[in-house]
Amino acid sequence: MSAKITSAEVALRAGVSQSAVSRVFTPGASASAKTVQKVRAAAAELGYRPNTLARAMVSGRTRMIGLVVAYLENQFYPDALERLSNALQAQGYHVLVFMANTLTDNIDQVMEEILDYQVDGIIAASVALSSDLLTRCRNAGVPVVLFNRTQDDPSLSAVTSDNIAGGRKVAQFLLAGGHARIGYIAGWEGASTQRDRELGFLAGLQAAGVALHARAVGNFHMDSARAAALEMFSRPDPPDAVFVANDHMAFAVMDVLRFELGRAVPGDVSVVGYDDVPTAAWPAYDLTTVRQPANRMVAATVETLMAQIDDPASPPRRAMIPGPLVLRGSARIPEGYEP
Repeated sequence: MSAKITSAEVALRAGVSQSAVSRVFTPGASASAKTVQKVRAAAAELGYRPNTLARAMVSGRTRMIGLVVAYLENQFYPDALERLSNALQAQGYHVLVFMANTLTDNIDQVMEEILDYQVDGIIAASVALSSDLLTRCRNAGVPVVLFNRTQDDPSLSAVTSDNIAGGRKVAQFLLAGGHARIGYIAGWEGASTQRDRELGFLAGLQAAGVALHARAVGNFHMDSARAAALEMFSRPDPPDAVFVANDHMAFAVMDVLRFELGRAVPGDVSVVGYDDVPTAAWPAYDLTTVRQPANRMVAATVETLMAQIDDPASPPRRAMIPGPLVLRGSARIPEGYEP
């Protein structure tokens, strides 16, 4: 085996100091473009690779972020995951992705595994954390930011869309369309996103003196949403409009209405979702939906996490970012209506 190339040999080949080599391979460190070019050329010639683990031991940072996520079948999360990964890499961090299941008890195990990797921070997307887990993260000096989820703990940072305002917009839109029998298909009831979307939706209806006509639970899964739609629209007085707590379920609801029950959308039933995933714009669905501002949510999440890594004493941040109601062909649009 050939001897391992050292940074001193790279410095000698490039004609720079060893500290300059270190700066070139340290994310966020300052080095001139000329120095970077010389050092990287010398490193490529010699076959040098920096020892990331050794640097972590010296600096006390691994420059790794743990990202725990559920619901990958929902298009919103793969897209958000890619945006988060790109944004963190731009800050010089590597991302370790861990899968969790909100319907089982594996989140504690997943979080233990993340902490074993000595990560510098954690982003929890679409999952809730117990107070015991949060205490362990704090004791380990690992900041946590929730993405697209909130919890009642005021010491915990979280970034979401403004789900309450989004739900209220949907109610106002459906009422403006003259709908009298309005239904709601809920997501997983342990999720703050579900709770807040429904809270805003019901508040919008109640402000107009209208009661919710029908409710079913889809748990943010397509199969459950199909069953919920069959139950809701097989009753003698089915809704003439339905707000579905996310797009992923709304697609299943539309399929049931059109292909299993023979209902016209929006002729017989207006359907509105939440997220504005790419499929929502496909002609096959043309779904009216509330857009989650993913770029702004990701930017706020990364900014919050970086601030807490740089200064552990920095206060927690809560961000609720408003998103627009995107009007398409799945719901009756009142003439001249502006969301």
